[in-house]
Amino acid sequence: MTTDRILEIFKEITKVPRESGHEEKIIAFLEKFAKDHNLKSRTDKVGNVYISKPAHSGKENIPGVMLQGHSDMVCDKVSGSSHDFEKDPIKYEIKDGWMIAPETTLGADCGIGVAAALAVLEDKDMPAGPVEALFTISEETGMDGAHAVQPGDIKEKILINLDSEDEGQLFIGCAGGMNTYARFKYVAEDATPDLMKCEFKIYGALGGHSGDDIDKNRCNVLKILARFLYNVLERHSDMELYEIDGGNKSNAIAREAHAVIGFPRRYRKDILGIFESTIENARNEFKGSDPDISGHAGEVGIIDVEDNKVIGSPRKKIDKDSAASLIYAMIAAPHGVISMSNDLKGLVETSTNMASVKMLKGNIVEIGTSQRSSVDSALDYAAAQTEACFALAGAVVRHEGRYPGWKPNLDSPILDVTKNAYIKLFGNEPVVRAIHAGLECGLFLTKFPDLDMISFGPTLRSVHAPGEKLDLASLEKFTKLLNEVLVNIK
Repeated sequence: MTTDRILEIFKEITKVPRESGHEEKIIAFLEKFAKDHNLKSRTDKVGNVYISKPAHSGKENIPGVMLQGHSDMVCDKVSGSSHDFEKDPIKYEIKDGWMIAPETTLGADCGIGVAAALAVLEDKDMPAGPVEALFTISEETGMDGAHAVQPGDIKEKILINLDSEDEGQLFIGCAGGMNTYARFKYVAEDATPDLMKCEFKIYGALGGHSGDDIDKNRCNVLKILARFLYNVLERHSDMELYEIDGGNKSNAIAREAHAVIGFPRRYRKDILGIFESTIENARNEFKGSDPDISGHAGEVGIIDVEDNKVIGSPRKKIDKDSAASLIYAMIAAPHGVISMSNDLKGLVETSTNMASVKMLKGNIVEIGTSQRSSVDSALDYAAAQTEACFALAGAVVRHEGRYPGWKPNLDSPILDVTKNAYIKLFGNEPVVRAIHAGLECGLFLTKFPDLDMISFGPTLRSVHAPGEKLDLASLEKFTKLLNEVLVNIK
């Protein structure tokens, strides 16, 4: 197995549409790969694909290993991009030692892990014991594939998860989590016709993974948009809210958001001033961690010269009380790190992320959030905090997609094998840690309590956001380490 081959397979994967919940084509790709390489495979009822190869000659008595990754990807793109994730291949470039998708997510999370597992499976010369790979579906939206794994599906006692993002770090634990959604029901009233109607956009934030990047002081543009709307509402109670939208995935920090509001034209200078100061304050607050925050304000609609009226502008507004409740809730709702671990230095223990605000059919505005924690009781409390905030504002709240954490085992045999392999190859000790993100290992451990697990991978950056990139030098080290681990399991 070589780095070049892993990269070659990954480039083929970038051509395959595989958004969470729409994995049909990547499932077919995996099934064809198995058939083309005369490998045994099966696909379960939800779409998890299992592919296995027998032990190398003379290695039949070596314990079997399960390689595991997820086949779906987070699909996100910059505003104005015409990319269609349902059919277009990912457009990437190689620059300064990185493989990067400038306008979209790259899908190296977890596509590079999938590619590595396939490269292992096709390598007939690797002197290792039996290997099976499990490619799960919909990890990014609720770990549906991992939930569907049944007793007996994993017969191996060792599992190597290939869904980590920092070379030189070995992961032996992860946070558990859940999503919390709040729905505000509003009355759609006629917009006041003679008000000035403007769209206010906030963009340029880095975004990122809502677990792994939550402690990096990234700007959440939804919170900045809420500040602006709150300040306008406090000074001009006759403001009207027509449209609000921002964020996308529950496991990503919101990068872009906008709102369309109306107000008497005489307030124009004051409201534009509020917006400009909001953006300037955000730039100052995040200048060291998220330096490219920008904003744009523009009048909505076109002036009809004959009637001197704005046409093509919003005709309906969110009723005043509902708009105020929504804005107040967005201001009050928690976001970011709640607590740090007392057991592992530098590890975020509990956090919450305000992920998205969407207007839905039926006069509903839905706010999506996610909570994570390595402590179950703290996870429950973070979700309760979020629920209480939105419930007090009149929203209907629900929790979805809970998944367990993975408790670290410092006595893990596969950890010892991997640490020793790393020291032998690179001359220094790897960092052993837990991650404040959800890995499927936690779910597997509840079903297979004797499973010995570890997670490692190459370095990825800007995961879950456009501009996601893969460090190619780290891919080389990852390849060597995976090879060394597999041939040294006894």
